[in-house]
Amino acid sequence: QVQLVESGGGLVQAGGSLRLSCAASGLTFSNYVMGWFRQAPGNEREFVGSISGRGDNIYYADSVKGRFAISRDNAKSTVYLQMNILKPEDTAIYFCAARWDTVASRRETYEYRYWGQGTQVTVPS
Repeated sequence: QVQLVESGGGLVQAGGSLRLSCAASGLTFSNYVMGWFRQAPGNEREFVGSISGRGDNIYYADSVKGRFAISRDNAKSTVYLQMNILKPEDTAIYFCAARWDTVASRRETYEYRYWGQGTQVTVPS
C-alpha cells in the first residue's frame, strides 16, 4: 500500500521560509517522479514543481521559479520543497504526488497516481 505523508506546513510571515517534506512508503521510491501541487480556497489544484527519480531533472511553475527548490533523498524515500521569499499568494494546501515514470515534466494532476493528504501553508497579508 502506497502512502505519501506531507509535513512541515504552518504559518509564516511574508518573506519567510518553510521546508515541506513528503515521506513515501510502499513503493520503490527512486522509480517515481515526485510532484508538488497546491490548492488555494476556491481554486483548482495547480502544479508547483516536479523532480525525476534520480533528482537530475527538476521543473517549476513560473510562479515559484527562483523562490522554491525541490530535492529528494532516495535513501530516505523523501522529497522536499524548500520555499523561500514566501508571499500571501503562496497560501494553500500543498500536496505531494507520485508517478511511476522516467519523464519528470509532468504538470497535470491526472498524471499522478498517488497523493498525500496535504499540509497547510499560510502566509498572512
